[in-house]
Amino acid sequence: MDQQNHPLHGTDRAHVDRLLAVETPADADLVDAARLLTRYADFPGAPDLRDDLAKVLRLWGLDLSQLQGRTRALWSAGFRPIGLAPVSEGVGSGFDTASEETG
Repeated sequence: MDQQNHPLHGTDRAHVDRLLAVETPADADLVDAARLLTRYADFPGAPDLRDDLAKVLRLWGLDLSQLQGRTRALWSAGFRPIGLAPVSEGVGSGFDTASEETG
């Protein structure tokens, strides 16, 4: 299969480079690594990002399963990236499907 260029490769490259410099990951670092690993897991391109993300996990002494477990626990405990408020309910997007249109 041909290699593809992901539209967020440039932005994500900067995130991965930052993660490579992190010795002890904060909660947000763990979530970023998991997010990027998920984004590029089956993407037919960006082997440089996948390789460096694998290196990040090795540097942190984690495998993918451990990272996923830790990030699941963070999200379950109410973690949200900076700028997003914690969510009290477990499911739903908060989108109101009720129509106020009169017809």
